[in-house]
Amino acid sequence: MVTFYKITKTKSFNNYVFTGFTKFTAAIWARMIIHEGYKNLNLIHPVITIGVFDGVHIGHRHLLDQLVLRSVQTGGESVVITFNPQPRLVLEENAEGVSFLSTLEEKKKLLADAQIDHLIIIDFSKDLSNMEAADFIREILVEKIGVKHLIVGYDNHFGKNKAGDLNKIQECADIYDFSVEQSEKVTEPDGAISSTAIRNALLDGRLEDANRWLGYNYSLTGTVVQGRKLGRSLGYPTANIKPSDKFKLIPADGVYAVEVQLGNKQHKGMLSIGFNPTVNKEAGNRSVEVHIFDFTGDLYRKTITVFFRFRLRDEIRFDNTEQLAAKMELDKQEALRLLS
Repeated sequence: MVTFYKITKTKSFNNYVFTGFTKFTAAIWARMIIHEGYKNLNLIHPVITIGVFDGVHIGHRHLLDQLVLRSVQTGGESVVITFNPQPRLVLEENAEGVSFLSTLEEKKKLLADAQIDHLIIIDFSKDLSNMEAADFIREILVEKIGVKHLIVGYDNHFGKNKAGDLNKIQECADIYDFSVEQSEKVTEPDGAISSTAIRNALLDGRLEDANRWLGYNYSLTGTVVQGRKLGRSLGYPTANIKPSDKFKLIPADGVYAVEVQLGNKQHKGMLSIGFNPTVNKEAGNRSVEVHIFDFTGDLYRKTITVFFRFRLRDEIRFDNTEQLAAKMELDKQEALRLLS
């Protein structure tokens, strides 16, 4: 299966900002071949890396740039191997509290933008997790995929009990005649950039850190569902968003300035995450609601994507709805200022 993606962005990879993803049918856009499994691949001198790549952040991009460069230098093809479902969903006994930066579809689009030639998606299971690292290398990387060069992350381990470290990989490389290198970690003063650090930043309300480490604005895609229509009574009609993937991470409660993708059009807006404490005197369900500026129309059942640009404030309980409406007007003006 060949998939083409149009990636709308600005500036270079270290400072690019996504404004949308659109499937496209012309070969002038980034081309990546997606393989469900690893049979009958017929790859040319594959240069491979393996990982979950949650979020495909700038640390991952450093490794992926290295992968593409090595494939060009060796006359081979760049290959990313990842897993579905996410290994944590299979291995952790209680996966209900698990959340991720990117869905599989988002990951595909981000990897396509990195100019990868091939993405191999391997079904992850407990049987696969119990496979010895040496067996995985021999049976899958060597015999099925034909690895010629392998690039591993600075903290990459795979196989049973995570025994597939750099030393074990090098032992296998010497036996099966492929080369290995390890990518350096990308760091900031607070430490290495990682998916875990980014998830924690989003959950802590540190959106600026998260977006900087991702290299793009964090987003959430979902379907508009019926709400209580309280925002309309305040003069700020909102669209209640049900995330398309229940494991997609929802940032910390609060109010955000966002950009909203509706079909091929973009709009500015403000988004609230939380429990609406002013109108809900008792604990209720957490909601994600977006008010789109200068928009009229019915969004019910439509799919929209919101891009988190700025965090405006925490969620606040007001004494009455008049105070809430007044604060929402101030939020709107601040969002417009920041988004302009």
